[in-house]
Amino acid sequence: MKQIALDIGLASAPLFANFFAGPNEAALKHLQLWAGNSLRSPVPTYLWGEPGSGKTHLLKAFGEELCAQGASIGWLDASVLEPPPFNERWVAVLLDDCHLYTAVQQQAAFNWFVNALSAADGQPRCVLAAGLTPPADLSLREDLRTRLGWGHVYALHALSDNERRAVLRQEADTRGIFLSDEAMDFILSRFSRDLGNLMQLLDQLDGYSLQTQRAITVPLIKSMLDNP
Repeated sequence: MKQIALDIGLASAPLFANFFAGPNEAALKHLQLWAGNSLRSPVPTYLWGEPGSGKTHLLKAFGEELCAQGASIGWLDASVLEPPPFNERWVAVLLDDCHLYTAVQQQAAFNWFVNALSAADGQPRCVLAAGLTPPADLSLREDLRTRLGWGHVYALHALSDNERRAVLRQEADTRGIFLSDEAMDFILSRFSRDLGNLMQLLDQLDGYSLQTQRAITVPLIKSMLDNP
């Protein structure tokens, strides 16, 4: 059955607090400890896993935590076609979707990596990266690929259907939304099961329900799709 991915904004910023760890508890705790320690280890961390396993959420949550402390970070993903040079003010560089990097992006990522660990002020920066596969399987230039793999490496796993259901139910309860089992089954069978998309969908359903003064049911979900 075809699943629909919604192209709408996230309801809230990705944070450690709204990341449902499930089987990825070890990676979450590692990043929470790393982000909260003023004497951060310069050993890099690499996250890998299938789409929807939470890689980007954790990278952004790590960045949000540092920014909340008043720090500045460097961010690079496949959409940044002209990466800026390394900035000495950054306390961390975050490299997302490494498996998609072009030659230009690979060069920038390598430069950021080298500069982060050998900064002129003698204070090494954090390097946190993520990709679809383990570092050894990345189709990248050798000097970048090996650097991504020499530190901490965590394999992230997508949530099971029961875990996704639990997350969706928990978020709905937090918002004061009642989701019947029928509506839940419809959502999980018809839409992308990526948690980010599910949270986006719930946000849109909440708004549409308030607008129409109707409970969230299968007919309401269908009506929302017919009236974008």
